[in-house]
Amino acid sequence: MVVPQHTIAAYARKIRPMLRPGAFAPAHSRLLWLPFHLAVIGLLTAVLAKHWLPWALAPLMSLVIGCSFGGLTFLGHETLHGAVVRKRRLRSLVGFVGFLPFVVSPRLWIAWHNQVHHGNTNRPGIDPDAYPTLDEYGQNRSVRIATDYAAPGRRRLRGALSLLIGFTVQSTHMLLVARKRAYLSPREHTRAIAETLLGIAFWSAVAALIGPLPFLFSYLLPLVVANAIVMAFILTNHSLSPLTGVNDALANSLSVTNPRIIDWLTLDFGFHVEHHLFAAMSARHAREVRDALRQLYPERYQSMSLVRALLALHRSARVYKNATTLIDPRSGREWPALAPHALQ
Repeated sequence: MVVPQHTIAAYARKIRPMLRPGAFAPAHSRLLWLPFHLAVIGLLTAVLAKHWLPWALAPLMSLVIGCSFGGLTFLGHETLHGAVVRKRRLRSLVGFVGFLPFVVSPRLWIAWHNQVHHGNTNRPGIDPDAYPTLDEYGQNRSVRIATDYAAPGRRRLRGALSLLIGFTVQSTHMLLVARKRAYLSPREHTRAIAETLLGIAFWSAVAALIGPLPFLFSYLLPLVVANAIVMAFILTNHSLSPLTGVNDALANSLSVTNPRIIDWLTLDFGFHVEHHLFAAMSARHAREVRDALRQLYPERYQSMSLVRALLALHRSARVYKNATTLIDPRSGREWPALAPHALQ
């Protein structure tokens, strides 16, 4: 099976004229999510710290705070792509606050995600978000351990670890290897570490101020919720798709559909094929891009429900035998990666 491969620029040239003129303007109104989520987090943290409600409601409050943590992360992601504000300092500030629940440095995120991942999506050995090839799995013990014990797939319940702590673990790993892999210069890496330490200092101060039990329910458990929300999208964005030598977003990316309220709360993050074609465009215009893709490339555009994608992730393996085949190295069982025509 041959996977069609075309460059993002080739797609963009055809689609851009079909979009409304204002589609690429900064979506300033997205900033309204910032005070909203901060108010939710601040209010419920105060409720927990002051014991204003019965502790039986604490798990529910953790769930709500976790949803706001996830909402901040989606806002930080879109902002650091330049889709919300253009001024660099404001963009970095909003990005810092957006990623503060995960204490991810904005400069690390830009290097790791915007530059390396977007520029080399599902390119074996280069994309930091791609799962390993069979050769990488066989040659690297740490890759084998991470894939066997934490990666989703093969119908193993322990694969849920990637949902529950995956983004926290990956962002920490990226910070540790960013200098070695030349994602960041030594100077920028030092600054990224300083930004990370600033975030850790903030949450340490919160813990000292409110005490261990309120901190458990206002930060640690919500962080697990936020991991699950963010990773549910991240894992389904590319991990079912083939490896590609050419950065073809219609081959190596998947859009996931949700009820409209979920799209609204997650800033339309599920429109991921569209996002990889126009990363600096706010996802509020993603439906226009989707309509254009369905008109121009109906046999290539790939989309399925988030639930269906998560089930497919759970049932398949996370090692690539070749560009279009996933394999369980232990059993030898194989699954085809998604192909552009397979969902039609």
